This record gives sequence, structure tokens and C-alpha cells, in this order.
Amino acid sequence: MKQREPLELPCKMEMEVDKISNLPGHIVDKILSHMSLRDAVRTSILSSKWRYKWVTLPHLVFDNQGVCILSQDAMVIKNKLVNIVDHVLLLHTGPIQKFKLSHRDLQDVSDIDRWILYLSRLSVKEFILEIWRGHRYKLPSSVYSFRDLIHLEVFNCLLKPPSTFEGFRSLKNLDLQHVTMDQDVFEYLISNCPLLERLTLMNFDDFTHLKIRAPNLRFFDIGGVFEEINFMNTFSLAIISVALYKNVGNDKNLTRGNTSNLIKFFAHLPQIQRLEVQSYFLQYLADGRVPGRLRAPCIELNYLSVCINFNDKEEVLVALCLLRSSPNLLELEMLARPEKQTVKGTDASFWEEDSNNCPLNQLRLVKIACISGVRCEMDFINYLLANSPVLERMTVKPASNDGGWEMLKELLRFRRASVQAEIIYIDP
Repeated sequence: MKQREPLELPCKMEMEVDKISNLPGHIVDKILSHMSLRDAVRTSILSSKWRYKWVTLPHLVFDNQGVCILSQDAMVIKNKLVNIVDHVLLLHTGPIQKFKLSHRDLQDVSDIDRWILYLSRLSVKEFILEIWRGHRYKLPSSVYSFRDLIHLEVFNCLLKPPSTFEGFRSLKNLDLQHVTMDQDVFEYLISNCPLLERLTLMNFDDFTHLKIRAPNLRFFDIGGVFEEINFMNTFSLAIISVALYKNVGNDKNLTRGNTSNLIKFFAHLPQIQRLEVQSYFLQYLADGRVPGRLRAPCIELNYLSVCINFNDKEEVLVALCLLRSSPNLLELEMLARPEKQTVKGTDASFWEEDSNNCPLNQLRLVKIACISGVRCEMDFINYLLANSPVLERMTVKPASNDGGWEMLKELLRFRRASVQAEIIYIDP
């Protein structure tokens, strides 16, 4: 028998095509964009063609996930982090669209000024700076020369722009948390960002009166201690979340008898779709004469979340005004804020008299949490069930198990305007 010759491989090893090295450029960019900066730099060992692929990355993120420094010595950590940022910026070629610095091990911020100055000469579109330790970091004047900035986030910073600052004309998203700035600086900043669409403001210092002039603003999220919010030319604003971290019930500056904060707050919000009223802000809205309905109904409002003290009749009146003024409301969430009764509460006759004034013809979902089963809370739940003809589900979660069985029995006895309404009781 003739001996069979050994099979030859179709391609020699040295002739084999390096599929990784010959990937199209846009595929390589896509792969690198889904990696942390640390892993992207590590791809340089794949082949000679990949050695400098990472230097064109448009997004540079220096955080605890993207940059891992294993050391217990603070000075070593600082030096390593500084060296990493310096090395990346030195070798980088091409545009930098996004730069984020948020590293909890960074204790000395003396090098940040230098990096920001370097970035100000480029066309950076997204800049995120989070200082996790130490005092407020004063942003250098060079940060205010980011002409192409679209997205700006700063944490634990002091903002004091130079007199030559003309605003961020391209900015669409502004997120300021744990910041310090003067009243006039805030107003000037907001009014000189004409394209601003999203504004987040949390835990701010040195100003308490907020005047928001932003014709393109669609999203507004605020939490802090303040005395007043005025919207001006915000007719596109659709989503609002407001938390006032201060009990204003005993504030001597209350203006009972004057135009209510409720009317002023909604005067420039014809497009409001989602509203979250947290902490003590409902109490702020109750300052002044509360109308039965808003002058212009919130036609677009489909979601309402309210933190409320059911023992406070003024807060309850504000909540009812919002319900009466929202004919297309689909979803309602109520979070009880139990406090000592400071004004006369509501009784059963109050709800009976109002039952014909507030038909909730579109309301489908209701969530009520942290209630204790007191009369004013149960009356309000009864009121909702009796005036919601298309209600599908009401979820009730008490603050504790005390009296839970009695509460559930009473809930099931309430008359329901909707034959398909389901009551779901959740143990705390």
C-alpha cells in the first residue's frame, strides 16, 4: 500500500492573516470606546499595529474604575495618578470630546489647574470634575473658555468666573452638586447658556433665591435649602424634581394672604409632564392663598409624585389643587411625611364636599407609602378610590406593621369607582 503523504496546512503560521490588527478603523474605535481607559491602554500589547491605537480615544475617563492604583501610601497614589494623566495627555493625538476626572484617591488638586488649562485649548465637548476630598476646589479661569462645551458636571467646586466670561453658548447639560457661587453668578450663568436643556442643582451655598431663565430647558432637578424659585421664559420645561431640605412651617417670612407660591411656580410651566415634589417643597407651595385650581390647567402632566403631611390642611389643599388642575394625570405617588399637626386637619365632610370637584378620569396607577393609618390618610385614600373611574391598581405600603391588618380591612371596604381597581398591600 502506498504510504499517504502528510496533509499540509492551507496557510503557514507565519503567513496567517492577523485579523485583529487588520480590523477596520471604525471597528477598533468601537471596541476601545467600550473599554475603561486602563484596558484600552493595555491593548497596546496585542500587536505593533495596536500599540498606539488608544492614543486617539476621544473619551478620557480617569476614575476609580478606569484607573486602578494599588498602594497604601498617599504620596505614591498621588504621584502615580498624576503621572498617568500626564502620560495620557502627552501621548494623545486627535480631538478630546470627553474628559472626566473623578478619583477618590486624589488628595492634592494642584495639578488639575494645569490639566484644565491644557484642555481649554482643545474642543472639549464634555467635562466632568468630581473632587471627593477637601475644601471646595476653585475652578480656574481657563475652564470658562471651553467654547464648545455641551455637557458640564462639577462636584465640590467653587465657581467664580472672570468678568470676561460670556457664558457657555453651546451648553445643553449642566450638573452642579455641592457647589459654592454668588447669587448673581448663578443667574448670569443660567441666562447665558441659551441652549441649556437639562439643569441639575444639588446642595449649593451662598444663594437662596433661584431665578431660572432658560427658554430651551426641558429637565430640572434641584435639592437644597432655598427661599424661592422663579421660572422665567421656561415654556419648554417638561420634567421637574424639587426637594426643599428645610421645614418652612414656622418661617417668619411666610406671606399668608398674598399670591401663593403655587401660582407663581406654575406660571411659566405650560408643558410640564412629570413633577416630583419632595421633602418640604409642598409646604413652600402652600405659602399664600391656595386656589381651588390653577389658572391654566396642566394639560400635559401625566405623572405626579408628592411628599405630603396629611395632617396639614394647607398641604392637602395644594395637593388637591394639583389634582384638579391635571385632567390627564395617569400616575400618582404619595409619600406621607408624618409630623406634628400644626394647622387644622381635614375631616370626612371636607372630602365629601370636594368629591364632585375633582374627577380623576384618567388616573390609572396610585402608590401611597409611609402612611400610619390615621384618619386623614385613610380619608384621602377613600377619596381617590371614589373619584378614579379607570383606576387599575393602588399600591399601599405603611410605615410599620402596627395596625396593618385593621388598615387592610378598611381599605378593602372602601367603595371603588373603578370595577377593575386592584388594591395591593405591601408589608413594610
